[in-house]
Amino acid sequence: MTAPATGRVVGRWHGAWLRVEGHWTWYRRYWLATLYSTGLQPVLFLAAMGLGFGSQVQAGPATGGVSYLQYVAPALLVAGSAQMGVGDSSYPVLSGFKWQKDYLAVTATPVSPGQVLGGHLIWSTLKLTLAGSIYALVAVFFGAWANFGALAVILAGTLTGLACSAPMAALAAKTFDEGTRFGLIFRFVVIPMTLFSGTFFPITQIPLYLRWLAWISPLWHGTQLSRAVTLGGVGAWPALGHAAYLAVLVLGGWALAHRFFRQRLVN
Repeated sequence: MTAPATGRVVGRWHGAWLRVEGHWTWYRRYWLATLYSTGLQPVLFLAAMGLGFGSQVQAGPATGGVSYLQYVAPALLVAGSAQMGVGDSSYPVLSGFKWQKDYLAVTATPVSPGQVLGGHLIWSTLKLTLAGSIYALVAVFFGAWANFGALAVILAGTLTGLACSAPMAALAAKTFDEGTRFGLIFRFVVIPMTLFSGTFFPITQIPLYLRWLAWISPLWHGTQLSRAVTLGGVGAWPALGHAAYLAVLVLGGWALAHRFFRQRLVN
């Protein structure tokens, strides 16, 4: 472990953007290797579920009166963002502490642990927005969008991804021997969250005594928010409530991660 160098001071935002510049330098060289996770994976799900399976589903009350393709399209964007948020803040963050140790190298300069975290979250925001934009553009050719609310779905996806990314970064900062921890999270949190948070069917189909698991899921709130801005059926106040829940997860995750980053890189 190391402590930040004393002497020169880097502005709060300047230090964070220096980290973003580092991420961008890597990404522009290896972006092709991330193309599948950045946009193609949710598009393939859209083709399989929206066009394939969806061709057998009739529009009705469960889909809000729209085609299954239009029903599932905003949810798949949000689900992909949630998965990306968890993925980008698990092993990559732990690697910064444990394997590549670039976090230790950076904080040996005037860049602080908080700026390292800030750079990571800013970069995550940019990646999530890029991935959502690619998906939204390709989905246009599927006929997946009912209106221009698709632009707001991109923002809903970014917010949901950050609501998963920030708490995951906090967990990664407190992980020293990853063992099976991350694997368990993907198997028993991310996958069930994707399947049972209203992505493919309304959660009213889930028994009431299990429905609370969907209610606490960031993905359910993101899905509800995304459908609200494209399909309607959700009032303004409930939509704001979903957005507020996601914002609380972002801020709470950031606060914990900020504390744990500092503990691990300074103390």
